Amino acid sequence: MTGTAGTLLYVDGVTVTFDGFRALNELSLVLEPGEMRAVIGPNGAGKTTMMDVITGKTRPDKGQVVFGADVDLTRLDEPAIARLGIGRKFQKPTVFEPHTVRDNLLLSLAGNRRARFALFARESVAEGRRIEEILTTIRLVEHAHRRAGDLSHGQKQWLEIGMLLAQDPQLLLVDEPVAGMTDAETAQTAELLREINRTRSVVVVEHDMEFVRALGVKVTVLHEGSVLSEGQLSHVSADPRVVEVYLGR
Repeated sequence: MTGTAGTLLYVDGVTVTFDGFRALNELSLVLEPGEMRAVIGPNGAGKTTMMDVITGKTRPDKGQVVFGADVDLTRLDEPAIARLGIGRKFQKPTVFEPHTVRDNLLLSLAGNRRARFALFARESVAEGRRIEEILTTIRLVEHAHRRAGDLSHGQKQWLEIGMLLAQDPQLLLVDEPVAGMTDAETAQTAELLREINRTRSVVVVEHDMEFVRALGVKVTVLHEGSVLSEGQLSHVSADPRVVEVYLGR
């Protein structure tokens, strides 16, 4: 295994083929500890497959995926990778709609809580404190006792991010968090992710360029399963290849 000292996530030469179609083609990407990275690119560029490989949903045909100093993610299944500290938020929010916002967070807290008993067990002082912290971070303090099903689309997205935070991951993978959000919610989500990034690493897959600009982070552009361009948004936006395959559309 290649040395990965000082990196949090090391993806090298990863190829994934589905029925002859190369979803990822020698993809390489390095994420530093504490970094937030935005990943953009046209539909079919390989963004979702990249997330699937990192979280163990899809096994690559070849290549390395290393977490931390030496954990080979290609040998682990999805639950084992989640326990390691990699959390994933899908595009469509999946919250427990009949339960309150607070109970959703309680059910998600890291530890050996069994979901069917969780709501009947007494919440410890430390758990209560942690839930309050997360409610503040995700801007839902005033909605703590509302049914999750009654929240707006944007608020459900924030709650799901909070449910991931409750599992205390080192790395969050967030898929199109602002799709369907109002402009105000989009701005608040950029602020929320920047806040989360103070204590953990984040990879954001997104189409909304204004949102990516608001994040102000390094951008990786994927095209046909490989990295086409990488750097600050101003740099990749000026790359003629990026304009041709993505931004010019």
